Amino acid sequence: MNIIHSIPEKIFESIGIAAGLSACLVIAIQVYKEYRYKGPSSLSNGFIFGWVFIYLFWCFYGIRFNTIALWLTNAVAVVLQLALCFIVVRKRKLYTSKT
Repeated sequence: MNIIHSIPEKIFESIGIAAGLSACLVIAIQVYKEYRYKGPSSLSNGFIFGWVFIYLFWCFYGIRFNTIALWLTNAVAVVLQLALCFIVVRKRKLYTSKT
């Protein structure tokens, strides 16, 4: 464990930001895929809205403990997840009104 404690905090923050933004890229890919797909969404409400609350919690946790890697990347994730929610809900309204 001494190896971990010997690494400067700024290095952990930088790696945390890179890892968090990589995770945001995965969400962005899903947003893009859902936007481009012309059929109804198969994502459940529990999934799309549940992740908003999870990302919000970690964003607030990062703010509370002044951890840039947590609040910054989770704030981006919240915005992306809200975009996904908007797309899915809009598609559901569109496809239920056609039937």
